Amino acid sequence: MSDRLSTTFRYGRVTLSRRGDLALILTVSLLTTLLLMFWSYKVKAACGGPPFFPDGRSHRWPVGDPDAVVPCYSDLMYLWIGRDINNHVFPYIHGGIGADGQLFGGAVEYPVLSGLFMWLGAIGAHTDLEFFRHSVVLIAPFGLLITAMLAVLTRWNVLWWALTPPLVLYAFHNWELPVVATAVGAVAVMAWGASIHPVTGRRRMTLRTSAILAAVVLAVGFCLKLYPGFFVLPLALYVLTRGGFTRSDDPDGSGRSDEDASTPTRGPLDWVGAAWVAAAAAITVILIQLPFMLLGYEGWRAATTFQGKRRADLDTNSIWYWGLRHLTGGQTDTYNSLVGVLSPILILSSFVVAVYLGWRLRHRTGVYPWIGVSAAMLAGFMVFHKVHSPQYTLWILPFFVLLRVRWPVIVLYLIADFILDTTIFRLFGIYVSGEPMKWWVMAGVNVGVWVHAVLLVYLIWAFVHAGMREPLASIGRRRVPAPYDPPEPDDVGPGDHIREDA
Repeated sequence: MSDRLSTTFRYGRVTLSRRGDLALILTVSLLTTLLLMFWSYKVKAACGGPPFFPDGRSHRWPVGDPDAVVPCYSDLMYLWIGRDINNHVFPYIHGGIGADGQLFGGAVEYPVLSGLFMWLGAIGAHTDLEFFRHSVVLIAPFGLLITAMLAVLTRWNVLWWALTPPLVLYAFHNWELPVVATAVGAVAVMAWGASIHPVTGRRRMTLRTSAILAAVVLAVGFCLKLYPGFFVLPLALYVLTRGGFTRSDDPDGSGRSDEDASTPTRGPLDWVGAAWVAAAAAITVILIQLPFMLLGYEGWRAATTFQGKRRADLDTNSIWYWGLRHLTGGQTDTYNSLVGVLSPILILSSFVVAVYLGWRLRHRTGVYPWIGVSAAMLAGFMVFHKVHSPQYTLWILPFFVLLRVRWPVIVLYLIADFILDTTIFRLFGIYVSGEPMKWWVMAGVNVGVWVHAVLLVYLIWAFVHAGMREPLASIGRRRVPAPYDPPEPDDVGPGDHIREDA
């Protein structure tokens, strides 16, 4: 019995050895996250500092040190001017968008919760560097929270997040970490709900309850940067299929079966539970958005209008600008019309493909892979949207941690990402300064864009079929003693029967 203590679970209790391992993993991953975020702060802060113009813009902006390996550009500083953030105007309430597409009066192009973060970061700030520093204080805790959740869910695989270049490149590039925390948080809520209580031997929360809470978290993410809202659909489909259990398996909605079976079986669909998931997300979004709609509808609507009018040009950095533009003779009316039609069609098509692949896999395994489908939908959105900012790597990186994606794919994606970041923002600096374009800068941008595009298309399929990493994949599995092996308090070994219950 003793030789099994360090490797097995029993009714959700983790052995002392596993707890010690987790403490080590949390310590290492949190320390590396702090180190990389501090590095990111130093890199980005180099774009600010005295002397300043009267509006608080640093003379160093936006080039900083032109010889630095990692360019200092950061949206946290860029948006200090042009959105009335420097004037401390409360967002959306008094703003709007002009006929020329320019925002004014506190309106910003981000969803309302991101706008609130910007306003909070500007309190007490009088320069772009002060605004940056205040924003770092607001954002940094979310980076640590993401690391902690991924460490618990995936153990040492968290280092794909906590010890790779994207944290240095993008932790304080934009307001990405809060929204990433909601996407990972929804997975964590579902995992916690599916975990087995050590006393009762049952789920800590019913499938419906945990999914409704996860949907609320995703809705908050939607009000930060939209994309977590996409994940409500696969989550609802997971609940619709009862997580793979029949009504007889799960009569009380607890998500726990008393039968000994190796795989879940299909049964009646839970339409009511799926509807509750969708409704919870919708109600949360309405409650967050409604005050802004009532107090300043034009300013609130300006964010959507701005995105609708946005063109796929150099600063959007998408496959459309670096590909289709060459086939239409530049950014012509034909180019803009094609992008306006093809981009949403291909995004919706990728969503349909991801959902279909998940449904087909469910027929083989009995479980709808909602996390994999969510990641696949994100990959489709990233590759076909007319905007593909490099910092979106932080969106997809947690799914490399949560899902069993092949390591060469992850490494290739991260290499391409580093090449893209260190060239695209140098390219912007060259355009601003009027210096001659360097061939390797243009080549690096194209390599980064197109390697990402190819990998993202591949990942639409690969994410769905990847499966979850351990221990996430085993959370909620209840070990049932075989008839010939009477249950003892801790006598559970790798050969015992396992029931998937998550």
